[in-house]
Amino acid sequence: MKHIFVVDDEKNIRDILQKYIENEGYKLTLFSDGRFVYEEMLRLKPDLLIIDIMLPHVDGLELCKRIRKQSEIPIIFISARDSEFDRILGLELGGDDYLTKPFSPRELMVRIKNIFKRMERTSGSGQAILKVRDVKIDTEKRYVEKDGQEVRLTTKEYELLVFLALNKGKPYTREELLLHVWGYEFAGDGRLIDDLVKRIRKKLEMHQSSVELSTLWGYGYRLDE
Repeated sequence: MKHIFVVDDEKNIRDILQKYIENEGYKLTLFSDGRFVYEEMLRLKPDLLIIDIMLPHVDGLELCKRIRKQSEIPIIFISARDSEFDRILGLELGGDDYLTKPFSPRELMVRIKNIFKRMERTSGSGQAILKVRDVKIDTEKRYVEKDGQEVRLTTKEYELLVFLALNKGKPYTREELLLHVWGYEFAGDGRLIDDLVKRIRKKLEMHQSSVELSTLWGYGYRLDE
């Protein structure tokens, strides 16, 4: 049974999400602020977090930064902040999705299911081990390594790298990559893909990897063979 954390200071939202999430058969733990989420995440090891950005004591963005130092667990932000800047910032910090309040609980459930489905799909790609130059990807364990050292990637970074690794040498537009990584058109913002590629490159460079993610100016990206 998948275990989900919901972190929101509004009781009515916690109550609504509890109804929908538990009706779908998921295990649920609720938090009214961000103070103890990190410690409980390490102890209980949930499968996904839903976090409000504007939380008392520890806000959602700070909580995300703490979590990303230790875990790549999927994170969905929910927030009354609806500007493009806030949405991009949340995703750049390592969030996997972003919903603006008020939102439809049914839409949130669809996005939760999409994340779990994509995780299963990349884990069951048909090729247990993918090799890209000096990097090895174990799709069953969702583990990326170079010379025996783990290359830690967030859920979205991993999904993008696996997709491109399965399609080495083939160019993709930003719109095609957005559709693959999020499963729907995410506000049509190619900056999200640019940021994902930048983060993947940085992490690979830290491990002195020879893997090359090529920019196709005015088009998109390609993973070179």
